[in-house]
Amino acid sequence: MNDIKKRLLIAFFLLISVVVIGVVGYMLISGDTFVDALYMTVITVSTVGFGLIHQLSTEGKLFTIFLILLSVSLYGYVLKILSENIALGTFFKELKLKKMQKQIDSLNQHTVVCGFGRNGQQAISKLNRYNQTCVVIEKGTDVVKQLEHDAIIFVDGDATDDDVLASSGIENAQNLIVALPSDADNLFIVLSARQMNKNLRIISRASEESSKKKLKHSKI
Repeated sequence: MNDIKKRLLIAFFLLISVVVIGVVGYMLISGDTFVDALYMTVITVSTVGFGLIHQLSTEGKLFTIFLILLSVSLYGYVLKILSENIALGTFFKELKLKKMQKQIDSLNQHTVVCGFGRNGQQAISKLNRYNQTCVVIEKGTDVVKQLEHDAIIFVDGDATDDDVLASSGIENAQNLIVALPSDADNLFIVLSARQMNKNLRIISRASEESSKKKLKHSKI
Protein backbone atom coordinates (compact mmCIF):
# COMPACT_ATOMS: atom_id res chain seq x y z
CA MET A 1 0.00 0.00 0.00
CA ASN A 2 1.50 3.36 -0.94
CA ASP A 3 2.10 6.26 1.44
CA ILE A 4 -0.88 8.43 0.46
CA LYS A 5 -3.31 5.52 0.94
CA LYS A 6 -1.85 4.77 4.37
CA ARG A 7 -2.13 8.38 5.49
CA LEU A 8 -5.67 8.80 4.14
CA LEU A 9 -6.65 5.56 5.87
CA ILE A 10 -5.24 6.95 9.12
CA ALA A 11 -7.27 10.14 8.55
CA PHE A 12 -10.43 8.06 7.99
CA PHE A 13 -9.94 6.16 11.26
CA LEU A 14 -9.24 9.44 13.05
CA LEU A 15 -12.55 10.79 11.71
CA ILE A 16 -14.37 7.72 13.00
CA SER A 17 -12.64 8.21 16.34
CA VAL A 18 -13.76 11.85 16.49
CA VAL A 19 -17.37 10.81 15.83
CA VAL A 20 -17.21 8.13 18.52
CA ILE A 21 -15.71 10.60 21.00
CA GLY A 22 -18.42 13.11 20.12
CA VAL A 23 -21.31 10.67 20.51
CA VAL A 24 -20.03 9.26 23.81
CA GLY A 25 -19.20 12.76 25.08
CA TYR A 26 -22.66 14.21 24.41
CA MET A 27 -24.36 11.16 25.87
CA LEU A 28 -22.32 11.43 29.09
CA ILE A 29 -22.22 15.23 29.44
CA SER A 30 -25.70 16.22 28.19
CA GLY A 31 -27.53 12.96 28.73
CA ASP A 32 -28.51 12.81 25.04
CA THR A 33 -29.88 9.73 23.35
CA PHE A 34 -27.62 8.02 20.83
CA VAL A 35 -29.42 9.63 17.86
CA ASP A 36 -29.36 13.11 19.43
CA ALA A 37 -25.68 12.71 20.34
CA LEU A 38 -24.88 11.55 16.80
CA TYR A 39 -26.79 14.53 15.38
CA MET A 40 -24.91 16.97 17.60
CA THR A 41 -21.59 15.37 16.66
CA VAL A 42 -22.25 15.46 12.91
CA ILE A 43 -23.36 19.12 12.83
CA THR A 44 -20.37 20.06 14.98
CA VAL A 45 -17.72 18.09 13.08
CA SER A 46 -19.11 19.04 9.67
CA THR A 47 -19.54 22.69 10.78
CA VAL A 48 -22.95 22.70 9.06
CA GLY A 49 -24.42 24.80 11.83
CA PHE A 50 -28.01 23.54 12.10
CA GLY A 51 -29.95 24.42 15.24
CA LEU A 52 -29.16 22.82 18.59
CA ILE A 53 -31.52 20.24 20.03
CA HIS A 54 -31.31 21.93 23.44
CA GLN A 55 -29.29 24.56 25.25
CA LEU A 56 -25.84 23.29 26.15
CA SER A 57 -24.48 23.38 29.66
CA THR A 58 -21.08 24.92 30.34
CA GLU A 59 -19.51 21.46 30.14
CA GLY A 60 -21.37 20.83 26.89
CA LYS A 61 -20.14 24.08 25.39
CA LEU A 62 -16.54 23.33 26.37
CA PHE A 63 -16.84 19.84 24.92
CA THR A 64 -18.27 21.28 21.67
CA ILE A 65 -15.32 23.70 21.42
CA PHE A 66 -12.95 20.75 21.93
CA LEU A 67 -14.75 18.75 19.24
CA ILE A 68 -14.58 21.65 16.75
CA LEU A 69 -10.85 22.13 17.34
CA LEU A 70 -10.32 18.40 16.95
CA SER A 71 -12.21 18.25 13.65
CA VAL A 72 -10.45 21.37 12.30
CA SER A 73 -7.09 19.74 13.08
CA LEU A 74 -8.23 16.62 11.24
CA TYR A 75 -9.29 18.64 8.17
CA GLY A 76 -5.91 20.37 8.24
CA TYR A 77 -4.16 16.99 8.31
CA VAL A 78 -6.13 15.70 5.31
CA LEU A 79 -5.55 18.95 3.41
CA LYS A 80 -1.82 18.68 4.14
CA ILE A 81 -1.73 15.12 2.77
CA LEU A 82 -3.53 16.07 -0.44
CA SER A 83 -1.54 19.26 -1.01
CA GLU A 84 1.78 17.47 -0.47
CA ASN A 85 0.93 14.69 -2.91
CA ILE A 86 -0.46 17.09 -5.50
CA ALA A 87 2.69 19.20 -5.20
CA LEU A 88 4.88 16.11 -5.64
CA GLY A 89 2.77 14.86 -8.53
CA THR A 90 2.11 11.52 -6.83
CA PHE A 91 -1.63 12.12 -6.56
CA PHE A 92 -2.10 12.46 -10.33
CA LYS A 93 0.42 9.69 -10.93
CA GLU A 94 -1.74 7.32 -8.87
CA LEU A 95 -4.80 8.29 -10.87
CA LYS A 96 -2.92 7.72 -14.12
CA LEU A 97 -1.67 4.30 -13.00
CA LYS A 98 -5.17 3.25 -11.92
CA LYS A 99 -6.54 4.28 -15.30
CA MET A 100 -3.77 2.32 -17.03
CA GLN A 101 -4.46 -0.75 -14.89
CA LYS A 102 -8.13 -0.65 -15.91
CA GLN A 103 -6.98 -0.54 -19.52
CA ILE A 104 -4.73 -3.56 -18.96
CA ASP A 105 -7.54 -5.47 -17.25
CA SER A 106 -9.69 -5.01 -20.37
CA LEU A 107 -7.03 -6.37 -22.75
CA ASN A 108 -7.19 -9.77 -24.42
CA GLN A 109 -4.77 -11.59 -26.73
CA HIS A 110 -2.06 -8.96 -26.11
CA THR A 111 1.69 -9.38 -25.70
CA VAL A 112 3.49 -8.96 -22.40
CA VAL A 113 7.12 -7.85 -22.62
CA CYS A 114 9.33 -8.24 -19.55
CA GLY A 115 12.24 -5.82 -19.76
CA PHE A 116 12.65 -2.57 -21.66
CA GLY A 117 16.29 -2.94 -22.60
CA ARG A 118 17.63 -3.17 -26.14
CA ASN A 119 15.98 -6.53 -26.87
CA GLY A 120 12.69 -5.50 -25.31
CA GLN A 121 12.57 -2.25 -27.26
CA GLN A 122 13.33 -4.05 -30.54
CA ALA A 123 10.53 -6.52 -29.86
CA ILE A 124 8.04 -3.75 -29.11
CA SER A 125 9.06 -1.87 -32.25
CA LYS A 126 8.35 -4.94 -34.39
CA LEU A 127 5.08 -5.70 -32.65
CA ASN A 128 3.90 -2.10 -33.16
CA ARG A 129 4.30 -2.56 -36.91
CA TYR A 130 1.66 -5.28 -36.72
CA ASN A 131 -0.57 -3.22 -34.42
CA GLN A 132 -0.08 -5.74 -31.64
CA THR A 133 -0.98 -4.33 -28.22
CA CYS A 134 1.90 -4.61 -25.75
CA VAL A 135 2.20 -4.33 -21.99
CA VAL A 136 5.72 -3.78 -20.66
CA ILE A 137 6.81 -4.82 -17.18
CA GLU A 138 9.78 -2.79 -16.00
CA LYS A 139 10.95 -0.88 -12.96
CA GLY A 140 13.08 2.21 -12.45
CA THR A 141 12.25 5.91 -12.57
CA ASP A 142 14.12 6.65 -15.81
CA VAL A 143 12.61 3.67 -17.63
CA VAL A 144 9.09 4.52 -16.45
CA LYS A 145 9.53 8.09 -17.68
CA GLN A 146 10.60 6.74 -21.07
CA LEU A 147 7.58 4.43 -21.24
CA GLU A 148 5.26 7.31 -20.36
CA HIS A 149 6.93 9.51 -22.98
CA ASP A 150 6.49 6.82 -25.65
CA ALA A 151 2.85 6.27 -24.62
CA ILE A 152 3.49 2.57 -23.94
CA ILE A 153 1.22 0.65 -21.59
CA PHE A 154 3.29 -0.60 -18.66
CA VAL A 155 3.36 -2.08 -15.18
CA ASP A 156 5.91 -0.53 -12.84
CA GLY A 157 7.40 -3.42 -10.91
CA ASP A 158 9.54 -6.54 -10.77
CA ALA A 159 8.43 -9.11 -13.34
CA THR A 160 9.69 -11.95 -11.10
CA ASP A 161 6.95 -11.01 -8.63
CA ASP A 162 3.86 -13.12 -9.41
CA ASP A 163 1.49 -10.31 -8.44
CA VAL A 164 3.22 -7.89 -10.81
CA LEU A 165 3.18 -10.49 -13.57
CA ALA A 166 -0.51 -11.12 -13.01
CA SER A 167 -1.27 -7.38 -13.13
CA SER A 168 0.01 -7.31 -16.73
CA GLY A 169 -3.00 -9.40 -17.74
CA ILE A 170 -0.86 -12.46 -18.36
CA GLU A 171 -3.84 -14.80 -17.97
CA ASN A 172 -5.53 -13.23 -21.01
CA ALA A 173 -2.35 -12.60 -23.01
CA GLN A 174 -1.45 -14.35 -26.25
CA ASN A 175 2.33 -13.89 -26.16
CA LEU A 176 5.09 -13.34 -23.63
CA ILE A 177 8.53 -11.97 -24.46
CA VAL A 178 11.06 -12.22 -21.62
CA ALA A 179 14.10 -10.04 -22.18
CA LEU A 180 15.73 -9.40 -18.81
CA PRO A 181 19.54 -9.46 -18.45
CA SER A 182 19.47 -12.34 -15.97
CA ASP A 183 18.90 -15.86 -17.32
CA ALA A 184 17.76 -16.99 -13.86
CA ASP A 185 15.11 -14.25 -13.73
CA ASN A 186 13.97 -15.06 -17.26
CA LEU A 187 13.58 -18.75 -16.43
CA PHE A 188 11.67 -17.96 -13.25
CA ILE A 189 9.27 -15.66 -15.13
CA VAL A 190 8.73 -18.28 -17.85
CA LEU A 191 7.83 -20.96 -15.32
CA SER A 192 5.49 -18.62 -13.41
CA ALA A 193 3.79 -17.40 -16.58
CA ARG A 194 3.28 -20.93 -17.84
CA GLN A 195 1.40 -21.79 -14.65
CA MET A 196 -0.84 -18.74 -15.09
CA ASN A 197 -1.54 -19.30 -18.78
CA LYS A 198 -1.11 -22.76 -20.31
CA ASN A 199 -1.77 -21.50 -23.85
CA LEU A 200 0.75 -18.66 -23.72
CA ARG A 201 3.30 -18.44 -26.56
CA ILE A 202 6.65 -17.60 -24.96
CA ILE A 203 9.89 -16.21 -26.31
CA SER A 204 12.71 -15.83 -23.81
CA ARG A 205 16.23 -14.45 -23.88
CA ALA A 206 19.00 -16.80 -22.70
CA SER A 207 22.75 -16.14 -22.70
CA GLU A 208 24.12 -19.38 -21.24
CA GLU A 209 23.80 -22.76 -22.92
CA SER A 210 22.58 -24.31 -19.67
CA SER A 211 19.80 -21.74 -19.53
CA LYS A 212 18.74 -22.55 -23.08
CA LYS A 213 18.46 -26.22 -22.15
CA LYS A 214 16.37 -25.43 -19.08
CA LEU A 215 14.05 -23.27 -21.14
CA LYS A 216 13.61 -26.08 -23.66
CA HIS A 217 12.81 -28.53 -20.85
CA SER A 218 10.20 -26.10 -19.58
CA LYS A 219 8.42 -26.56 -22.94
CA ILE A 220 7.94 -22.88 -23.66
